[in-house]
Amino acid sequence: MERRAGQPGGFTLLELVISITLVVVILLIVAGATTLGYRAVGSGERRMDADERLRASLMIIDAQIQSAAPLTFNQGGTKEYYFKGDRESLRLSTNYSIWGGQRGYVIVAYKVETDTKGKRVLSASENKVGTEADTQETRLLDNFDEIFFEYRVQEDADKEKGEWIDQWSEKTVIPQSIRLNLVRAGSRFSVIVPMRVEGTIGQIESDETEIEDRD
Repeated sequence: MERRAGQPGGFTLLELVISITLVVVILLIVAGATTLGYRAVGSGERRMDADERLRASLMIIDAQIQSAAPLTFNQGGTKEYYFKGDRESLRLSTNYSIWGGQRGYVIVAYKVETDTKGKRVLSASENKVGTEADTQETRLLDNFDEIFFEYRVQEDADKEKGEWIDQWSEKTVIPQSIRLNLVRAGSRFSVIVPMRVEGTIGQIESDETEIEDRD
């Protein structure tokens, strides 16, 4: 078929420029949407991983506190519990190990510290009763604005009521329960774990729970 005189034989330069511009814009839009989608998926996966780790760590802490055993040692001729707690640290004897499950008694020590980003983290170290050899340590919680412990003092008149304190100074008494407080982005989340065994050494002591100090 012959081309008539005066009929254009192809695209003009302006039409090519407009077409290329439209293609580039469409590609940029598609690329941006794809990138946002990948970021959303990645963020969601990281959030799920963080939530799963938080749940697993809280389950470990709950299991160790509820499995706490009232073990004692001799300190200058006086029997004391291994239990010791303040706002940023907690030590107790338990038969639930982070690494071994229920395989004998261990001493676990939780410690709140500040990382290089200024966030609060909770680490746990663990060793067998009577020795500090083969101490193992791991980080359980991180990326919080604040992490702190509180301890409930039991009132004999009413077991449902009690005062929360952040410094446990008693050496022969175990608190009624422990509260772990987590603060992030202005929101506070608390976990209350009851102590299965509570009271004074004279009330709950037995020959099987006494461990002599080897030092």
